[in-house]
Amino acid sequence: MTEKRRDRDVEGRARNARPRDGLGRPLPYGEPGVERQPEGVVRGPDETLREAQRLLDAGMPFHAHEVFEDAWKSGPAEEEALWRGMAQLAVGLTHAARGNLTGGARLLLRGAERISGYGAPYGIDVPGLTSWAGDLAARIEDAPVDAAAEAPRLTRPTGGG
Repeated sequence: MTEKRRDRDVEGRARNARPRDGLGRPLPYGEPGVERQPEGVVRGPDETLREAQRLLDAGMPFHAHEVFEDAWKSGPAEEEALWRGMAQLAVGLTHAARGNLTGGARLLLRGAERISGYGAPYGIDVPGLTSWAGDLAARIEDAPVDAAAEAPRLTRPTGGG
């Protein structure tokens, strides 16, 4: 009988140490991969949005999802649905880019529904994001999408009167 060993972090918790590509897919051990997002980082809302936007613009929605996941786990309870919905939008784009078109569309719509009850906290363009998610979910057909080309704007432009 062969024992399968799991990767562990310094606290002994199971962690998959396999390298990952830009969409978060595991690569074989030893392959070069994209650096992973550190887990459990506590950021303020503005920093969360800036980092997630940077990752989305770079075509890395899986990594943006991890930033939003940190926000929902470390933020106030009344904002959990907001950040969880934002994470679902990012992971929906991830699935659409990976070719899981049905799952991607479902997650985009689920994320849009989750954030739709919020006004515009932290400048988040909730109406724009819900419209983007519905449009992308309807346009997904039979081929993976380009994550960077489809990246949404998370916040409304500021300034100008």
